[in-house]
Amino acid sequence: MASNASTSSKGDVTNDPKFEEFYEDIKRQEAEDAKLTPKQQIDRLLRPGYTYRNLNPFEVLQIDPEATVEEAKKRFRRMSILVHPDKNPDDKERAQIAFDAVKRAWTVLETKETRAACMEIVEEARGRTKMNIEEKKRKLAKEKKPTIIDEDNPIFLKKAIGILTMKLFADLERKRMSQENKISEDAQKKRDMEMEAEEKRLMRETYAKNWEESRQGRVDSWMTFKGKKPYGSTGKEKSEKKVKKAKYTPIGFRPPKPKPEQR
Repeated sequence: MASNASTSSKGDVTNDPKFEEFYEDIKRQEAEDAKLTPKQQIDRLLRPGYTYRNLNPFEVLQIDPEATVEEAKKRFRRMSILVHPDKNPDDKERAQIAFDAVKRAWTVLETKETRAACMEIVEEARGRTKMNIEEKKRKLAKEKKPTIIDEDNPIFLKKAIGILTMKLFADLERKRMSQENKISEDAQKKRDMEMEAEEKRLMRETYAKNWEESRQGRVDSWMTFKGKKPYGSTGKEKSEKKVKKAKYTPIGFRPPKPKPEQR
């Protein structure tokens, strides 16, 4: 006969006499899930919202957070065979996505640091769920209603913790992506500023080069305007200038001098 005060795997004590029965129901459900066919496992890992659902490695491998690393490894091997693309040639693309999720979950759990980080999330979910339960009970007591809620049932309690755990994983991922996007935006802004500065530098260099190359033309134009010989004038230009000076005077046209008659 089950004891009236049983301790769950999470260290909580309950006075529910049916606790062992509920706990066995959980275990039976997990055992049934473990027997899912390859197609059913692929469907489970690709159900709506799987991008965020599969962030929880315990959910992906369908193991209890308290499971040992060895238990997680055995589960990974079993599931990786079930959903491997080579084992599902008719659904290779979806199988690859499912297989990647299983492999990623095991990679997280086999590493001590990342596994500890996951456990922190689970513990936070447990703590928040406990606070939510206490708040619900206080509210019911204040309204003079029975303080019995769904979470008193271990099955519903585990479900509530699982949902909150998934939400916390999703929140962390969104924060990570937001930070990553911010870094990318900052990097893009930096690149844009560097390109703009480079363009301005090239424009200054091009302008300076063109200014230098057109210097002689500007000097010649100025000399012509002032009536002086531009640099580089030829001898022909000099003679033409002398002819013009000889032909014209301030009083008008000067006729050529008559030559003396020769006899």
